[in-house]
Amino acid sequence: MSSNATPAESTVTVSDADLSEAANGILEQFPDDLDGDLPSAEEVASRLDQMTNQYKVPLDEARRAAVSHYRDVFGLEYDDLEFPGQSAGDITLASVDQDEQWVDVTVKVVELWEPTHDSIDQVGLIGDESGRLKFTKWAKAELLTLEEGRVYKLSNVITSEYKGRYSINLNSRSNIEAVDGDIDVGADVEDVQLSAPMVAIQSGSGLIKRCPDEDCTRVLQNGRCSEHGDVEGEFDLRIKAVFDDGETVQYAIFDREATEAIGGITLEEAKEMAMDALDTSVVEDALIDALVGRYYSVEGPIVGRYLLVNEAEQLG
Repeated sequence: MSSNATPAESTVTVSDADLSEAANGILEQFPDDLDGDLPSAEEVASRLDQMTNQYKVPLDEARRAAVSHYRDVFGLEYDDLEFPGQSAGDITLASVDQDEQWVDVTVKVVELWEPTHDSIDQVGLIGDESGRLKFTKWAKAELLTLEEGRVYKLSNVITSEYKGRYSINLNSRSNIEAVDGDIDVGADVEDVQLSAPMVAIQSGSGLIKRCPDEDCTRVLQNGRCSEHGDVEGEFDLRIKAVFDDGETVQYAIFDREATEAIGGITLEEAKEMAMDALDTSVVEDALIDALVGRYYSVEGPIVGRYLLVNEAEQLG
């Protein structure tokens, strides 16, 4: 097992020019005939500024969160948006480190599983030389059937994140092309260990709700799943933490079990806190007060930009 975490992103201030460019790019995705007025570029830039420069959320992640927010405000689906230069292009599976990013991948179908819901056409494991990821092909997409052991170019597929683990989704915007040849699929990543202070807990932590649809479990935004629309979510606990040892910044995700262990709070206790306050944000605030500023040893695999915490211990 490696004793040190791999280098992560440094904290960098996002310039006004980059914020303005990102804001205008977001607004260009929305149709002109909305039932209501879009915010100004200055308002969108201000939202991005708060997420990036105040809460240290990477710009790409802040951009996606802003698009998701305004999509919810106007009740839009992905198919309602315009995506100029939509796909980020060809990438390896190991480089998937963002939620809701459009990408192209060339992969081998390692294993197919039995779908657990009528909305799913195929589900299983895909791999390339860099590693493996789960994939889901939605039935309504009506795409080519994938065969175990075959190699395919999957274009314009969208990434998804659950507890720091990423997957690939194929929908009506995606394309499948069979490719001759074979791929020597890479092995899974090993665990790493990191000792550093927790300097921040990002928004989207604490008591959250996930989509109840099987094989989805996306975090809801304003009671809405980006794939299944308005749903009655199921409560869960998580922490999206930021560790900084003075040289590098490492992002980490604690799932429910790890959050309960390090935060000293159970899911039921968190639900009671939120019910008493009529506000779920009190759970996130309590975790910030209890955990941020203290030194920890954490262990788990690094997938993309996140360390997925399996074990954590407060030091000192």
